[in-house]
Amino acid sequence: MSLAKREGQEVRVFLMGDAVGCAVRGQKTPDGYYNSERMVRAVVQRGGRVGCCGSCSDARALTDETRVDGAHRSSMDELTDWTIWADRVVTF
Repeated sequence: MSLAKREGQEVRVFLMGDAVGCAVRGQKTPDGYYNSERMVRAVVQRGGRVGCCGSCSDARALTDETRVDGAHRSSMDELTDWTIWADRVVTF
């Protein structure tokens, strides 16, 4: 989110494996805990793009109806394109 706030920066986030769960809408987290749904929404609201691995989404029953608005079903081809596009890649 911090990078997405910076003028002139373009942010793309690719979620794979269990990380696709970060883009599930309707998360209810206890007070004081981070809510990954809100974080994904914030990136999208600031113009960032969020892709969710299609196979990983299928394995976890994540659909367009359960996914956060603005996050989309993606593919390894898109991840490849984004990696080629990227000046820097950060993983964690």
